[in-house]
Amino acid sequence: MLEIKGISASYGPTKVLHDISLKVEEGKITTLIGGNGAGKTTTLNCIMGVVKGQGGSISWKNKDITNLKTPDIVSMGISLIPEGRHIFPDMTVMENLELGAYKRKDKKNVIKDDLDWIFDTFPVLKTRYKQLAGTMSGGEQQMLAIGRSLMGSPELILMDEPSMGLAPIIVEEVFRVIEKIKNMGKTILLVEQNASLALSIAHYGYVIELGHIALEGTGQELLNNSEVEKAYLGL
Repeated sequence: MLEIKGISASYGPTKVLHDISLKVEEGKITTLIGGNGAGKTTTLNCIMGVVKGQGGSISWKNKDITNLKTPDIVSMGISLIPEGRHIFPDMTVMENLELGAYKRKDKKNVIKDDLDWIFDTFPVLKTRYKQLAGTMSGGEQQMLAIGRSLMGSPELILMDEPSMGLAPIIVEEVFRVIEKIKNMGKTILLVEQNASLALSIAHYGYVIELGHIALEGTGQELLNNSEVEKAYLGL
């Protein structure tokens, strides 16, 4: 569904990604784990066209999107939930959700069905739909960021560190929601520092180190890998 072949990326003279390749299969959760500064977020930004890759290619459903602009990539059914959530703090919960659907051209009742699903999944958003988003807790804002993404009806959702800064009980809820979204038929590329949780729900995973793909395998294979255990699982 999504395939990256031999992409590199730099910020000025600093090379961040070195000839990386990975695949994300339809209807599955693929995770990309690694330490701070390893290149995880840059990989997502390359997919979204925020950072221009050097060499190689990025294809989505067999179409080359390497040089497309971000709005065109979004229109093709790819959505990013960024690290830090980046909700609009001075807008209400409902206004944030409505913005997620701004490019949709399907029927209003279909959009309403999606909104109803989001409110059923995140009841706090329904009860606080008039509340300014910036006054909500970190966990509630993460739920809003996920809901806003789903309002765009994406086929592929890129998630960047959805557990960051959240209490453990909220992290568990976020990961339950990620699995629920996958069960809707969505495809997910999950970037996450909580390697144990990410690998436990992933069909396939990649380990990125200093801009290189160092290891890959099924989620269970990586969970059982001694190198991964030592470096990322604290075992």
